[in-house]
Amino acid sequence: MDRDELTPQRHSAGEGLEENSLGLGESVVMGVAGTAPAYSIEITTSTIIATAGVLSPASILTCGLIMFGITFAFINLNKAIASAGTSYAWVSLVFGKTLGFFAGWALLVLCCVFMVSAMIPVANATLLIFKPALMNNVHLVTIIAALWLTAISAVIVKGIKLTSYVQVIMTIIEGIILLAIIVRSFVVFPHAQQHAFSWSWFSPFNFTPQLFANGALVAIFFYYGWDVTMNLSEETREPNRTPGRASFWAMIFLMAFFVVFIVVTLLGLSDAEIRHYNTNIIFAIAEKLFGATWGYVAIVAVLLSTVGTVETQMLQFTRTLFAKARDATIHPRYSKLHPKWRTPYIAIFFIWITGLMLLFISSYLPTINVILQDSIAAIGFQICFYLGLTGLACAWYYRTMISSRTWSSLTHVIWPALSGLFLFFIALYSIPTFDLITNIVGIGGIAIGAVPLLLNRKHIWRTQA
Repeated sequence: MDRDELTPQRHSAGEGLEENSLGLGESVVMGVAGTAPAYSIEITTSTIIATAGVLSPASILTCGLIMFGITFAFINLNKAIASAGTSYAWVSLVFGKTLGFFAGWALLVLCCVFMVSAMIPVANATLLIFKPALMNNVHLVTIIAALWLTAISAVIVKGIKLTSYVQVIMTIIEGIILLAIIVRSFVVFPHAQQHAFSWSWFSPFNFTPQLFANGALVAIFFYYGWDVTMNLSEETREPNRTPGRASFWAMIFLMAFFVVFIVVTLLGLSDAEIRHYNTNIIFAIAEKLFGATWGYVAIVAVLLSTVGTVETQMLQFTRTLFAKARDATIHPRYSKLHPKWRTPYIAIFFIWITGLMLLFISSYLPTINVILQDSIAAIGFQICFYLGLTGLACAWYYRTMISSRTWSSLTHVIWPALSGLFLFFIALYSIPTFDLITNIVGIGGIAIGAVPLLLNRKHIWRTQA
């Protein structure tokens, strides 16, 4: 098909979501919060250092450049259609409704799994601050997680403006705490380096192919979540332009932040300390710099970061579900909007109930809890799947630019295509490294989408692009 034949009618006009609610600043905050800087550092730093060692900064930088190809794909496709469905809508336009359905389904599954999995750390952090002795009480942890989930759902259903205000406040507090830790680190740690600093830390040419691939599996997870800005495009001022600018600047900030904090960790903590503190890296650094009290202040930053990313996950889930329901590729009930707040309240209610059920089931069936926690690894596979499809969709949509201006062909075709292919390579490479449960959740979570696809096959295939 000719590229002009694919140009869709924009969904942003008159489709019901609250338009013109978010500006550039709020969108940038949403993109940063979606990736959850403190949470990502806290739970993933020890893993990437164990995998890539002192080349961890190079791994973060290189994967950031790869992810930028996907960022350009989102920016460019958003110029064609500003849709709450993002990958689902764009892949459907370019490759057809069936593949588009699975792109959206993968996002729905990973949002649900990640959101529920992240609620347990939120509850643990809450108890660590107020009542550490009760942290091993599984049922109390579950109740607190459920209360947090309910509070977040209530904020989201009340409207995108309130949601953005809450997110901005949490992100500012998180940012102040992290900035204080970073500044103090560069005053103290260079004089007592646990790993002697070297510019070779940033060189991608020091990797072996296997080491690079293993590091990339972890590094990709650092960057997941910035694309929430695009899910909110229909609720953003200048919907075809502002979300793209926001995602660009969010990615610039995130690359810089992650590289800096990995360097801080290498300078300030020994390998033994990194292994010992594992998923409490920020706590360890803050305690080393400021004393025990600041360790708990760091936990507040991680708590806010985790709550923030759960909020953005719910936004991505509900907006994608809303877009699919609006197109009737799933039941239209999920596209219903609250008459006052203009939010997809049935979709929000669905993810809230689903989250509560999974939380309470996991508290009574330890095996389910283990599956939920272990499935975090499977999320990486699903991230690669839907982002990779989006990169390839962008390259194909703009393929005629390959013979035009150099920069346009790079940002619209070459870079997104290479990034998409790399993500598919990482997804396939990861399969032999995962255990059976992880592969079942990762691959099976996508494959089970065949059930709703078949239930709605008549409408989907009748309107096949």
